[in-house]
Amino acid sequence: MFGPGSQFHRFFNDPRWALAVIRATVLEAAHPQIGAALADNSSFVTHPWRRLRNTLVSLQRMFGADEHTRKREAARLNRLHTRLSGTDARNRPYDAMDPEVRAWVVATLFESSVTMYRLSGQPLDQDAMEQLYAEFQAFLAALGDQAGHLPPTLPEFWQYFDRMVAEELQNTEALRIILFKLFEHLPAPPLFAGLPTVWATGRALAGPVIGTITVASLPEAFRRRAGLPEVPGAQTLMQSAYMAARLARALPDNWLQTENVIGLLHLSPDGDGPYAETLGALRGRMKRAGALLRLITPVPAQQDGTAGTAGTGGTGNRRSAHEFFTEVLDQTGDGFLDWPDLAAMARELCSRLDLDEPEETRLYDAFAAWWRELQAALDSDGDGRVSAEEYAAAAPSMAGPALIRVAEVLFDVTDADGDQSIDAEEYRLLFRRGFGRSVLDAGGRYSRSAFVRDFLSFMSGRQRSTPYDPLLSDA
Repeated sequence: MFGPGSQFHRFFNDPRWALAVIRATVLEAAHPQIGAALADNSSFVTHPWRRLRNTLVSLQRMFGADEHTRKREAARLNRLHTRLSGTDARNRPYDAMDPEVRAWVVATLFESSVTMYRLSGQPLDQDAMEQLYAEFQAFLAALGDQAGHLPPTLPEFWQYFDRMVAEELQNTEALRIILFKLFEHLPAPPLFAGLPTVWATGRALAGPVIGTITVASLPEAFRRRAGLPEVPGAQTLMQSAYMAARLARALPDNWLQTENVIGLLHLSPDGDGPYAETLGALRGRMKRAGALLRLITPVPAQQDGTAGTAGTGGTGNRRSAHEFFTEVLDQTGDGFLDWPDLAAMARELCSRLDLDEPEETRLYDAFAAWWRELQAALDSDGDGRVSAEEYAAAAPSMAGPALIRVAEVLFDVTDADGDQSIDAEEYRLLFRRGFGRSVLDAGGRYSRSAFVRDFLSFMSGRQRSTPYDPLLSDA
């Protein structure tokens, strides 16, 4: 069911899979419980590339051949989902551990995988479809969910899927954000940081097209019930996009490997990886192209949401309290600081370090204590969250004992060998870049005291920092 011989492994590196994942995400967001969880807790609006990378890595682990890796990832996902529960704007409960909700997530991935083949003129035969469905059932079982939450047979699955589309799915806030905000306001990935004109110009062309293709690929019954727009020619555009993605499979294999896509999402303009020199040359050419574009069609930097972010590589470059609030603290992008924002920070750090219990819980607990301290110090109107104005008025309160504890716990979980210093391998795991000379002491080590000092300087002093800035603010 898993590994190189599986049906899933065949299409994981297929260019059409990108369209299928977007479609599946929209169908997930249309489920009331999933939509509410996304709206309240997810950083997919402000950090979509980070979310995409983490999703790809998780799927690789779950469908890989190594059983130990799959069990670790399943346990991590279950811990993550256990922390996602609450009530939506209508006071309806949601719980990411609800087995019916988890079954729907798997159902959308399977159905969208089948659909990507059909829309590209290459429908799966019955045997391949049966095998693929068995693999997704095994995926759900690997998470520990009991049989029965997905129908046992393929004919029963299609009845289940049609019923969910007709009766359960809704035009949720999360769905509207994905279709009508995310694509048209997509922040630049690290590769395009500092190139707002190039990115904004490309996004202005591609964003509406991606949204139109995605809407056109959704089940017709849901499109009608949700009142989604019918754009003339959308069906032709959508089928052309799937056909083009199918033809793209003729590209060299190393262009299509998911591992390479993940590596591309890692790339940073000030990184030092093996492709740093090539990336630098490419960015130089893009900057020249951007200068030409500005002469032809000026694009204000603020349209890209990157105003004030150029030059983040300089350690002496300060930013305003409002910029820090927007770029670092407000992880969910709702304009307020509350527990889901700090939980998103903890989630990203745990993911980078691939933590197990109890280290993961220690880090979450440290962030939870910091949130309680922030709420007590900054929430002046008592509404349970901190606005940008409340933060700016009392920003010095950020550097309290709980934040120091966050820094110390983060050092502990990064220092995997427990030698009270962070070596080059541990540093790269957290920051995804090599050592900078400025962080090392006379002995060539990154000590606990230096780490805590730098973390506090970044998180409380709003000091731009080459390694720390991408840690929590990259898209």
